[in-house]
Amino acid sequence: MLDANLKAQLKAYMANITQPIELVASLDDSPKSRELKTLLDEIAELSDKVTIAAGNASRVPSFMIRRTGTDIGVTFAGLPMGHEFTSLVLALLQVGGHPSKAAQDLIQQIRDIDGDFAFETYFSLSCQNCPDVVQALNLMSVLNPRISHTAIDGALFKEEVDARKVMAVPTVFLNGEPFASGRMELEQIVAKIDSGAAARAAEKIKAQDPFEVLVVGGGPAGAAAAIYAARKGIRTGVAAERFGGQVLDTMDIENFISVSRTEGPKLASALEAHVKDYDVEIMNLQKAAKLIPARAEGGYHEVVLENGASLKGRTVILSTGARWRQMGVPGEDEYRNKGVAYCPHCDGPLFKGKRVAVIGGGNSGVEAAIDLAGIVAHVTLIEYDSQLRADAVLQRKLASLPNVRIITSALTTRVDGNGEKVTGLSYKDRNGGTEHDVELEGIFVQIGLVPNTEWLKDAIALSPRGEIEIDARGETSQPGIFAAGDCTTVPYKQIVIAMGAGSTAALSAFDYLIRLPATEETAEAA
Repeated sequence: MLDANLKAQLKAYMANITQPIELVASLDDSPKSRELKTLLDEIAELSDKVTIAAGNASRVPSFMIRRTGTDIGVTFAGLPMGHEFTSLVLALLQVGGHPSKAAQDLIQQIRDIDGDFAFETYFSLSCQNCPDVVQALNLMSVLNPRISHTAIDGALFKEEVDARKVMAVPTVFLNGEPFASGRMELEQIVAKIDSGAAARAAEKIKAQDPFEVLVVGGGPAGAAAAIYAARKGIRTGVAAERFGGQVLDTMDIENFISVSRTEGPKLASALEAHVKDYDVEIMNLQKAAKLIPARAEGGYHEVVLENGASLKGRTVILSTGARWRQMGVPGEDEYRNKGVAYCPHCDGPLFKGKRVAVIGGGNSGVEAAIDLAGIVAHVTLIEYDSQLRADAVLQRKLASLPNVRIITSALTTRVDGNGEKVTGLSYKDRNGGTEHDVELEGIFVQIGLVPNTEWLKDAIALSPRGEIEIDARGETSQPGIFAAGDCTTVPYKQIVIAMGAGSTAALSAFDYLIRLPATEETAEAA
């Protein structure tokens, strides 16, 4: 099942196992069980610290990775291949005693959590967001004996998925009840079950000294800004709602110059690692709520966070990025994660054999329709304009697919459902004005981006689209405040452009700082 190269790599990793582990397998005579047995046999052959035992779990096929003689372990229901193979490797190592690279204070926080927590996560093998959730919960179950975790391949346990009304991945249940849906990092999960975490984080932030450069946002623009500022030897901090930003939700990246292909989460991880190479204070999971510009040039700008804490910076670089635009029609909010989805790569496998719609005829929409056509029974692509806006090569591919219908000059007006899940949508023909209904089970929204700038409305100049107005140097309407990336008026929203803009903003901020007169008036203005 594993090729020679993968076996060699896995064997090298498993040399780090220090404590014996058992692979407790619950199998039957099904083809998937035979595949899983082959996988487990191959893993056991790679280390003398790994043995196989028979199990009797209710989910078949499944297996538990258990530290021999203890209750420490994690469970996978299904075959953790694809994006989840890394989760499997980390589970083998961590259950086998190899230490995690997570921050020591976070590890101690997990060990100190009081209570019994039984987590179950539904994932799909094509989901790039699922591994972070699976790996975080696996680690928590290894560190704290009162926490357990089972990762479940939703495509393999379809009846269970339908019974629990899982229509998006990753979806997490805690003690049998819905807990969360969507991408989450270890810190987010811990904060969600550790009631005092938010207050402790706020107190820690309140104790921060002012920064020379304060970057708000941790996507490509924010990461580049932080690196360029830190290289100048000035005190730099980054406050980010989630480090990596929208890149975390991007599947394939094939236009990042010098890298033929990569994936969003992998690039986001590399960005964070690069920033950590420098003396940068990273404050993750912190959402900005208000910007208070300095009263006088050279004074400190203040960024108020949602948790009530504040950060100050002599200069501020705004790189808050953008988010998926919503349709804004009745039923969309009600049926989000109940048939309304925004990531075809993540949630597409849950709609195998069903009828779905894709809203949007740009590159993202057409790519989504092409990908989904290989999984679902039928795709209806709905575009507001009179023609598709995607690249010609994508349009030709879409037109060649027999199970795709393209509707142009159409305005989606309503999402229909039965109270539990999507059953259809309605659209208006923009030419004739007639209303039409489409019966389906899933809707994938791909209609562009909205800048994350609502919190800046009264502080700096914004365009009619809500983008931060900047000049060629990344300067905003307020002296000492700069901006970069998808939240700005830069015409093209691309990763490589955001990185360049972040670098420009940081260099402009440094130039601004060195030109400030060192006077008593400046000190008083702070």
